Amino acid sequence: MCGIAGVILRHGSPDIAALSLAATRLGHRGPDDSGVHCVDSVGLAHTRLSIIDLGGGHQPILDTEGHYALVANGEIYNFVELRAELEADGCRFRTHSDSETILHVYDRFGAAGLARLNGMFAFALYSTRDRNLILGRDRLGIKPLYYAVLPDRVAFASEIKGLLPLLPRVPEISPEALARFFEIGFNSGVETIFQGIRKLEPGTALVIDASLEPRQITYWSALDIQRREISLEEACEELDPLFDQVLREHMRSDVPYGLFLSGGLDSGILMARLSRWGNAPLRTFSVGYAGAGEGDELADARRVAERFGSDHTELRLDMLDVFRALPLCVRAADDLMYDPACLPTALMAQAAARELKVVFTGEGGDEVFAGYGRYRRSPVQQLMKQVLHPRTGNYRRGSRWPESLSRSGFGEALEAGRKRLYGPVESAWAETPRGWGFLRRAQYTDLRTELADNLLVKVDRTLMAFGLEGRVPYLDHRIVELGLSLPDRLKVQGRVGKRILRHWSEPLLPQGQSEGKKRGFGVPIGEVLRGDLLERLGGKLAASPLIREWLKPELVHALVALQRRTGTGATGPLLQLMQLALWGRFILDDPGACPSAEEDPLDWIG
Repeated sequence: MCGIAGVILRHGSPDIAALSLAATRLGHRGPDDSGVHCVDSVGLAHTRLSIIDLGGGHQPILDTEGHYALVANGEIYNFVELRAELEADGCRFRTHSDSETILHVYDRFGAAGLARLNGMFAFALYSTRDRNLILGRDRLGIKPLYYAVLPDRVAFASEIKGLLPLLPRVPEISPEALARFFEIGFNSGVETIFQGIRKLEPGTALVIDASLEPRQITYWSALDIQRREISLEEACEELDPLFDQVLREHMRSDVPYGLFLSGGLDSGILMARLSRWGNAPLRTFSVGYAGAGEGDELADARRVAERFGSDHTELRLDMLDVFRALPLCVRAADDLMYDPACLPTALMAQAAARELKVVFTGEGGDEVFAGYGRYRRSPVQQLMKQVLHPRTGNYRRGSRWPESLSRSGFGEALEAGRKRLYGPVESAWAETPRGWGFLRRAQYTDLRTELADNLLVKVDRTLMAFGLEGRVPYLDHRIVELGLSLPDRLKVQGRVGKRILRHWSEPLLPQGQSEGKKRGFGVPIGEVLRGDLLERLGGKLAASPLIREWLKPELVHALVALQRRTGTGATGPLLQLMQLALWGRFILDDPGACPSAEEDPLDWIG
């Protein structure tokens, strides 16, 4: 796992100091090594977290003939098989790194060769022969890649904070993106919080030549997955060897790995299968809250850990400790994103990173096998929603803010940004074929929006803030293709989701574990936002330049009064205002600041 950045110029040579600064800003993603390489009008920067080929995997990687230079982030899980195939075809490797297979696959097969890569990745590959720069991203968007097209350059980086040093100036904030953050909780689609900075779409590559006109190639799309008629037994017979194959590939590592164990179905399955193939007790980590008692997820996680004999660590967090992780999480997230679960996840990542570089997590199981309650609408509900909201069937709509507060408190520019709040969701919904039913359309929409732009951002940024790599086997494209191809009845039965996973995993898990209901991981941060801290927070927020620019002054006072009166009624909006103020501090005003996970957030709001 690493950080990458770079630039291709219309004329002249890259600024090595700017590339070095970009690498410094990405240092948390790769604390083990760094490198900069310039050739022609292209500059590439890399920071490395050493996972495979610890001693020989320095990047940028150059081929033996000097035709290519590569920087890559992520893991190519089938690199062993690819390397054997490529060496038999005459390729000469300079390293034992999994990343080098990207270079040789592209040399042999061009952009079409990306479909041969099983993994999570974002890369930049420069060809000196045709002077093309190729940017590529994995199929589901597990690994991030941002870019900006300017008249004199195209710049890119793993994170926005690494991209900004490669631009002549900091771009303007997008009112539409900021409105999405407040109303939906995250910004989706290709646009970002900054005008002109874009995300490379999952499953695509950009080819940039000397004209600096990017040409996009789509090498994989979930829209191409065909529905199959298959029985439950047949589906389980197919899933069993496939899951083992995927997991064995994901286990390839020259360093120890662990597992975030939530006590739910998805991580429980990972525990069972990782224990089957591993040689030593697996390191597992779970998180809960002090004083929560035995009714929380920790008890379920402990039961699974004991069943499979893992070396298990429980973290019981005080809510004030969770609150203190906010500055680090805001800086790590890069773009604005409201997901309080980032806070306990960060503290669990911090604990795991003290001894590991790799952890497995269960993200993706709910999207791929239909675990969310929102997937289980009755036919009558689906029809009514479709009539009322034909663009999305009312799927994934609804503001996080009370209408009265947003209408009265948003500034003019922010209010204008609300006009296309659901544009990315509507686009994803509209992309699906007419023959698809509600469930498949909902799954696809989540894969394109909520998963790629929220949940996977949380996993990547929160873990990488501590130099920890997260592996997500449920989002291997082969698992995704199987899940989306299944008939609805194998995913949802009545009010129960993930039918196939529950049936398949029943012999693997402790009795009753496969039948448990899905539980969200709540973060009762409102317990902290009260008393003197609330009053101090109100004063700090009211004085924040970024809040004053986008929101009306009376909004802060109204939110503080509501929180004081109700105890929790304004927790979400207040936390979002804190995030905006902190984001302005770390991204705009003081990008070199690196807060720890043990800060007083109010000290950073000025």
